[in-house]
Amino acid sequence: MDGRTTAQNFDIAVAGGSFAGLALVRGLVQALGSDLRIAIIDRAAKPGVAPNDGRAFAIWAGAKAVLSNLGVWDAIAPDAQPMTSIEISDSALSDGIRPTRLTYDALTDDGAPAAYMVPAATLAAALHASIKDEPSVTWIAPADADSLSLGKHTADIALRDGSGISASLVVAADGRTSKLRDAAGITTLRRGYDQTGIVATVKFGEPHNGVAIQHFLPGGPFAILPLKDNRACITWSAAREEAARVTALDDDGFLAELDLRIGGRFGSIALDGPRQSWPLDIVVPRELIAPRFALIGDAAHGVHPVAGQGVNLAFRDAAALIEVIADAARLGLDIGSGPHLEIYQRWRRFDSLMSASLYDGINRIFSVDGIVLRAGRGAALGALDHVGSIKKLILAEAAGLTGELPKLARGEAV
Repeated sequence: MDGRTTAQNFDIAVAGGSFAGLALVRGLVQALGSDLRIAIIDRAAKPGVAPNDGRAFAIWAGAKAVLSNLGVWDAIAPDAQPMTSIEISDSALSDGIRPTRLTYDALTDDGAPAAYMVPAATLAAALHASIKDEPSVTWIAPADADSLSLGKHTADIALRDGSGISASLVVAADGRTSKLRDAAGITTLRRGYDQTGIVATVKFGEPHNGVAIQHFLPGGPFAILPLKDNRACITWSAAREEAARVTALDDDGFLAELDLRIGGRFGSIALDGPRQSWPLDIVVPRELIAPRFALIGDAAHGVHPVAGQGVNLAFRDAAALIEVIADAARLGLDIGSGPHLEIYQRWRRFDSLMSASLYDGINRIFSVDGIVLRAGRGAALGALDHVGSIKKLILAEAAGLTGELPKLARGEAV
């Protein structure tokens, strides 16, 4: 520290009070009780409150298992809309007919829903409520990290207000533009897309019956994701110029653009919340750890939203890090330094890299326009639609039920 103030001392400091950071803290408290002193540093004046966040997330079976084992799913379930089926199409916007090329019954092998759609505000509130009164957890908010120093025995964070925090381990869960990741000397591979992400919640005049639809259009994917009360979250990746035109429209004009892409499938549509937009990019860190430092969530992998997997990857990160920290703590080891952090990196790096590459590839392949290319993609999707065994494997992979899963994702206690 720079001597301006005496640092507060903790075992773990988590930068970022969003989904990944809150899940990590909840799991550590659950596994180790009050044995760890944990600080959460968050920029939000009211942590856990996201009234203007219009996003909703597909919580796949593996992530649902994590949330269930963290004891927060019961608070989420009333607002969670099961997906009953998934439809995929690939067409031009001007096509009079938009045929479905690939369909999935969105069920796991045991007949449970493979995914649920959950509003961001519901998810944030449930995770926040699970730890807000824990005596071993100190909330430092609103606060912003100004600098980071990684030493042999501690990691020291200087906050913008001049105060300081010292911890055995710092975990950055502060998003894909993570300031602490840069301060730790971890470089990234970053590339911007010529696309803007647009999100809006709408209410339909006819039942959606839990159907999720992904239209691959030349400018980018357009998803209709079912929510409770016959609403849906529209997640749209549009070419940058097209997005600028659409987002500048008034509500009636914006709804007309949505209806053009939805094609009247669910009757009338009305906006049911704010619309939001942001530029899309891909961010892949070269490392997930540094001395007394680890990355989780979007700080560890900024992926394209085409498959809606970002938050699911974040919960797998949290589950893996909970497990390795808990194992180290129970053995009396230094939780901020040791082979357990290397285990975490090996465990999560492959999944992060493969996911980022896969979603990038899907977006690029389907964003290339042309009659011949579209015909080829349509033929490939149509052929896949008739191979049930491969479809099951793809659905299991999307659901987060394959590979070396953390205990929490397997339904086991840590």
